[in-house]
Amino acid sequence: MFIQVRRITVKAGNADQVVARFSKESPIDAMEGLIDKTVMTTKISREEEEVAVMIRWRSRDDWKNWEKSDAHLQGHREKKGQEPPEYVISTKVNMYEVQSITQGKASQSV
Repeated sequence: MFIQVRRITVKAGNADQVVARFSKESPIDAMEGLIDKTVMTTKISREEEEVAVMIRWRSRDDWKNWEKSDAHLQGHREKKGQEPPEYVISTKVNMYEVQSITQGKASQSV
């Protein structure tokens, strides 16, 4: 499994806008190998919130296929030269190769 985590720090009161953007249906949802997309929020301080978007893929190759897809490239072409919204403070992206998954007892009884 391969996971991409995008962490977006925004000015307080703006997390809902980022959540809406990443929660709506998009071409990534139809990509072969996509397991799921999870959108999470946390309050960092009175002035800042963070939105974390975790995208799980079956494999690194599945993720690479998305990165090279026409839909993904077109989306970047359309945004080329645009500044991020004024409420976005920073964005950080990390990639992870899953090494181990341990199921909790509650998930085993379902």
